[in-house]
Amino acid sequence: MSVAKVIELTAASPVSVEDAVKTGLKKCSESVKNIRGAWVNEVKVVTSGDGTITEWRVNLRITFVVE
Repeated sequence: MSVAKVIELTAASPVSVEDAVKTGLKKCSESVKNIRGAWVNEVKVVTSGDGTITEWRVNLRITFVVE
């Protein structure tokens, strides 16, 4: 039997939502082992004064197996 835990984090990228998710997962994997999946439960953007998107932000719920 295994036990899983879920943590929540926010990651950002000036490129895309996908890049923000990859960045968050990569950084998280530096300290969390056995990551099994992630759920993107929120997407936000930061804009400049003219409405141009300058940064994508994602809120992730990351599931990993506890050893």
